[in-house]
Amino acid sequence: MNNFLNPKEILNQLELRQDMVAADFGCGSGGWVIPLAKILEKGKIYAIDILEEPLSALEGRARSENIFNIERILADVEKGVKIKDNSVNLVLMTNLLFEAENKEKVLQEARRILKEDGKILVVDWKKETILGPKEDKISKEEVKELAERVGLISEKEFAAGKYHWGLILKK
Repeated sequence: MNNFLNPKEILNQLELRQDMVAADFGCGSGGWVIPLAKILEKGKIYAIDILEEPLSALEGRARSENIFNIERILADVEKGVKIKDNSVNLVLMTNLLFEAENKEKVLQEARRILKEDGKILVVDWKKETILGPKEDKISKEEVKELAERVGLISEKEFAAGKYHWGLILKK
């Protein structure tokens, strides 16, 4: 794997089917949504962000690549999203938890919308790296503890490039 994050390589570690439904918490302008939408071509991706600007950029990018299985949602995942309980197969949390004030609430919200066999992909900054945020980085051990508290199971850990760690949680 190269030094920085490669969403396509990381997504290939998951057992994805074309007809799955996914949600990307804190999607930004679509660095993960676009490659995921190409894999889930018969499925649907909820692209969720707290800011309108990156969602607009994502919409333009998706349109230019003829991708039409993305639904944009303007929302704060810490306050909840308008997605039905038990309705998605996969939730992405990439470079998100270090920014969240209430990390446990974010994990609870992901668990709420996950189907019974659903998974959460968490990728975040390694604490020891000089890149990324100066403060509030969270370790995979801390995420595993929070996940256990909200009823999630840690299924797999992996290196996600030189500066990030990865974790797959399961409902």
